[in-house]
Amino acid sequence: TSAATLTRLLVETACRPGDPVAILSLLKHPLLCLGIERAVVRRAAETIELVALRGGTGRPDGAALEELFEKRLTEFAGDRHAPRWFGRMSAERIEEARRALRKLRVALDPLLVVRGASAVALTEIARATVVALEMAGRGTDGDLNNLYAGDAGQKLAEFLRSLLAAECPMTLTIEEWPDVLGALIGPEIVKPAAGADGRIAIWGALEARLQTVDTLVLGGLNEGSWPRRADADRFMSRAMKVGVDLEPPERRIGLAAHDFWMGTGAETVVLTRAARAGDAPAVASRWLQRLIAYIGPERAADLGKRGDTLQRWVRSLDTGAEMPFAKRPSPTPPIEARPKRFSVTEIETLRRDPYAVYARRILGLEPVENLLRDPGVAERGTLFHAIMHRFTEAAVDPDAADAEETLANIGRQCFAEARLPADVEAVWWPRFRALAKNIVRWEREHRAGVVRRYAEERADAIETGNCGITLSGRADRIDLRPANMADILDYKTGSSPSKGQAHTLLAPQLALEAAMLKRGAFKAIGPVEPSQLAFVRLKANGEVEEQSILEYDRRIKSAGALADEAWSRLEQLFQHYNDPATGYLSRALPFREGETEGNYDHLARVLEWSAGGDSDESGGEE
Repeated sequence: TSAATLTRLLVETACRPGDPVAILSLLKHPLLCLGIERAVVRRAAETIELVALRGGTGRPDGAALEELFEKRLTEFAGDRHAPRWFGRMSAERIEEARRALRKLRVALDPLLVVRGASAVALTEIARATVVALEMAGRGTDGDLNNLYAGDAGQKLAEFLRSLLAAECPMTLTIEEWPDVLGALIGPEIVKPAAGADGRIAIWGALEARLQTVDTLVLGGLNEGSWPRRADADRFMSRAMKVGVDLEPPERRIGLAAHDFWMGTGAETVVLTRAARAGDAPAVASRWLQRLIAYIGPERAADLGKRGDTLQRWVRSLDTGAEMPFAKRPSPTPPIEARPKRFSVTEIETLRRDPYAVYARRILGLEPVENLLRDPGVAERGTLFHAIMHRFTEAAVDPDAADAEETLANIGRQCFAEARLPADVEAVWWPRFRALAKNIVRWEREHRAGVVRRYAEERADAIETGNCGITLSGRADRIDLRPANMADILDYKTGSSPSKGQAHTLLAPQLALEAAMLKRGAFKAIGPVEPSQLAFVRLKANGEVEEQSILEYDRRIKSAGALADEAWSRLEQLFQHYNDPATGYLSRALPFREGETEGNYDHLARVLEWSAGGDSDESGGEE
């Protein structure tokens, strides 16, 4: 029940820190009021969820939730890559969240006081639980009407009174209390007086005979179910029953027939039966057969048509047979609503899954981060990029004797700033140490002819074509060479994108950076001709491999030619989406067949339209 769920979530949050699901479930529980308007608490819960509970890598504690909220607020305020929703969050919403957090801390205090004790008496912790619960469920007027309302609330109050009155010498630790409470409250059963819905009741024959309703469903009209078979008593024969003046089994058929006839006197009656009993067809009740024979085939057919309608409704709820598949979305927003600025990292998404660009840039939707997650591939890539950026910026001479140790020190600083969980750092740090030696070796081999190295160099937005759309970006590394030439390098800690995808411009980021380099978008470097475009793969086994994208499948292109081709294709792509009739098609060019793991695939209902075989580009405006 709702009241008991609030009790158990409150205890779980206070006694077992570290579970963000329990904390969020408590914050969004409909009975959590904290003496504040419920709508304010619910809005505050969403703010707390986004700021403190989403995207973190630690284990949140309900006792320190207020401190965590303030810490994350400070981090977002100083982060230039903070999520867009943070910029839209008003000061009023933040103050509401702070108020709710203060009230929640006060409500949890009775349980937090005993959290440090090695053993607590059952009556003591039960009393602390009741105090905390009533503070959490108190309304704006200080009342507990909602908490103890209805059958469930009254049952909870009765249970808590019996728990407080129990004379039990039992002691337990605070960590054991959630399980003990669950065991104590588990056997308690709430049986609502009016059933699950006050408008619907399931009655026996006697109850139905004594009451009047608008619509009555007479169910189970199969022979053998209603009426039941007049089977002989397995303990007393028919003769024995007659000898002691007991009624014969046939009398029950007469009583059931009386109940059936009285039931048909309701204002609206639905007669139902099962078409099959087990694996065999079922036989209609003799009463139903006689009724149909009496009213005639025409009237019976009319009744059957109304029954068919009811059956279609039920089947559509069960199987969705009457529900058409969703169309493949391809929304066509007006030109003025379409994005006019792109970064080089977004172009591949625009080609592969235009709907994702529509959802993010036009609808303004961003995926919500997980409640609790360990750092993964993306975080490892960010960390190793930061190390390489600082190493390049420091202009360390790779031929120096201490070059590897300098790289290791930079790595230690970046690892310390990342504040990784101990188990993750135990895996990643040895991997980096294995890489460090090979990174220095690769730098020695690559440095020949390099005049200057640029790390994380930003390219200003430049217009593409004649449609008013601009492109900007940031290159991981640019190595300037003599004769006004330069290499563009992109660090990769994974296998995607592949060399072939970059060469064929399915993944055009490197080639577009080269095109921007030719056009002088990198202001600190000026117009320079690209000479090499390559991925620098930092592999898990410690190897460092420079992988040029200029040669693939025995085809060789120059960096300048690949850059010009990428720029030409980009102009065509932007012109294509500058047409108001062009829609943002879902999954236009997916990475793999059947892949449905995109951030916006659920919004595009990919599983529905792909199951329905809808592969055309229609979908209309949404």
